[in-house]
Amino acid sequence: MKMDVLQVLQQFSPIPLDENMLEKPVHAHLGDLALPCFPFAKELRKSPVVIANEIALAIEHPLIRKAEAVNGYVNIFLNRTTITSALLQKILDPSVSYGSSNEGNGGIVTIDLSSPNIAKPFSMGHLRSTVIGNSIALLLEKNGFKTVKINYIGDWGTQFGKLLTAYRKWGNEQEVQQAPIQTLLKLYIRFHEEAEHNDSLNAEGRAAFKSLEDGDKEALALWKWFKTESLKEFQRIYDLLGITFDSYNGEAYYNDKMEPIVKEIADKGLLIESNGALVVELGEDMPPCLIMKSDGATLYATRDLTAAIDRKETYDFVKSLYVVGNEQSLHFTQFKKVLGKMGYEWADDIQHIPFGLILKAGKKMSTRKGKIVLLEQVLNEAISLAQSTIETKNPNLANKAQVAEEVGVGAIIFGDLKQHRKHDIEFNLETMLQTEGETGPYVQYAFARAKSVLRKAGDIQPYSVDDVNDFEWAIIRALEQFPQTVKRAADDLDPSIIAKYAIDLAQTFSSFYGNVKVLSDADHLPYRIALITSTAIVLKEALRLLGMKAPEEM
Repeated sequence: MKMDVLQVLQQFSPIPLDENMLEKPVHAHLGDLALPCFPFAKELRKSPVVIANEIALAIEHPLIRKAEAVNGYVNIFLNRTTITSALLQKILDPSVSYGSSNEGNGGIVTIDLSSPNIAKPFSMGHLRSTVIGNSIALLLEKNGFKTVKINYIGDWGTQFGKLLTAYRKWGNEQEVQQAPIQTLLKLYIRFHEEAEHNDSLNAEGRAAFKSLEDGDKEALALWKWFKTESLKEFQRIYDLLGITFDSYNGEAYYNDKMEPIVKEIADKGLLIESNGALVVELGEDMPPCLIMKSDGATLYATRDLTAAIDRKETYDFVKSLYVVGNEQSLHFTQFKKVLGKMGYEWADDIQHIPFGLILKAGKKMSTRKGKIVLLEQVLNEAISLAQSTIETKNPNLANKAQVAEEVGVGAIIFGDLKQHRKHDIEFNLETMLQTEGETGPYVQYAFARAKSVLRKAGDIQPYSVDDVNDFEWAIIRALEQFPQTVKRAADDLDPSIIAKYAIDLAQTFSSFYGNVKVLSDADHLPYRIALITSTAIVLKEALRLLGMKAPEEM
């Protein structure tokens, strides 16, 4: 709408205009948009008041109902009926997904997300990567990209040497069979507690991992067992979250693919020895990138370099995203620099998508110290609380269990995504589940309320737009912003832009619902049903882009 108005105004302006010149007046009675004429005064050698009067008198266009000159501003009042009719027709067109674009032109984007470690429970610490990455994928798809979601499982590294050591020292096969992940977590925590007083344990752990890398049969058998049991647990959580992946190729997948990459780095003259280890120097302002330890064991960077080259060869991505916490920023800077030094120009297409921590009582959660909050437990608690609310407020609701799951899980997803991803989050389940305020259930309830009105009214009848009141116009203005909002969220890789939009639209609809009699006003009913249907379509799509469900009854 803003760009359309700008094009109209350009016809009547004596100098070129740009989008940033148009402002939204503080008060609705001053119009829908305003053009300040003060910047033109010097060039035109006229006062802003005179310029505003001249432009306002000249404007004549179907899109604009009237233009008024006030104290050097041209206040624009849009033709509400014309704009409303065109917008509703666009949203209600079943052949078009409103807000979609083909900007990506089918380009492939790989997204590295979630990536929990095997033999450890799926903790709240992995929630953010999972839901942020999933929403970014949905936003990019909405903008015409093809996405490949990769769950780069943490199934390799020194920590597995530590776990093997702990299992051999203190493990019990029967206990692991009965409760695999819980038992392995206890062993992992015990290893670190013991290692604080016995440093030789760390050496044993490193040696155990080296034997795993070298293909020791007993070590590999234990590792495969740990992995199988872990993936079973992970899948239950992904099913709850409604998230799927295109690849589960984890770190171990690249174990037999790293040697050629290390050789390539060496052949290009980049690999140097430092205290027995092999590194790539990155300049005075950055630590070197460690490629291989002195004992020959590979590192995280070695596997990431191998994975990046493999993904480019496999998918020929236009962009490769890594949804990983803020604390890994240096690693990704080093990793990209090494790829660049290796001569891969596509290294510039790699982007780290950092995010903050989830805090409990202001403190970071830690697996080692046992201060872990299990995601599955939190999801189940949220679903249980949602079920209790339904039993109290709407005991006759059909599909109560399904709705409780959609509301409970959605509350946690929304509670994360409404924050800018770089910010730390203080986790508070009670706040997230409230049906008032800036929460997922509040947005879902607005959608359910809209669907309730539509069920009572029946099918949409042919309608005409003769008059648009202020409450209806506020909805139209919000709906009109959806395509630009989707584009901005995709460009910025920031789902919080959609979450904030969903809250604003839900609040605007609630204001309309509380002030406009829909079902009892037969003259305006068809048009208002079209308006509410359009609102429901956009609310549902906004929730979908966040990875949430939209229950039709709550």
